[in-house]
Amino acid sequence: MSDVMTKVDIITSPNRLDDLIDALNQIGITGITVSNVMGFGVQKGHKEYYRGMPVDVKLLSKVKVEIVICEIPAEVVVKTAKEVLHTGNIGDGKIFVYDVKNVVRVSTGEEDRDALK
Repeated sequence: MSDVMTKVDIITSPNRLDDLIDALNQIGITGITVSNVMGFGVQKGHKEYYRGMPVDVKLLSKVKVEIVICEIPAEVVVKTAKEVLHTGNIGDGKIFVYDVKNVVRVSTGEEDRDALK
């Protein structure tokens, strides 16, 4: 058992969210926060059409999945997310991995690993 706490942020397309959550549940993830976000990557958005006229869409709808883990290795979470999200196309998403210094459960005052249980 490791003393390391890690935060994994996954940004991907909203239509992949259910598959991602199912896969994360299968590896034992117990807490997930999901936010609707907007942004773009290397492709800088895309073109859509409104009444037949091309319109540049600069910000694309995405979801951000945030997970803080201490018992499941971050590598397992990243591997699982990559397997579920990978299509080989631009827009599959990004995964960010951070070290977490402390976690505090407000309702009980528990800290560190105890706050994640």
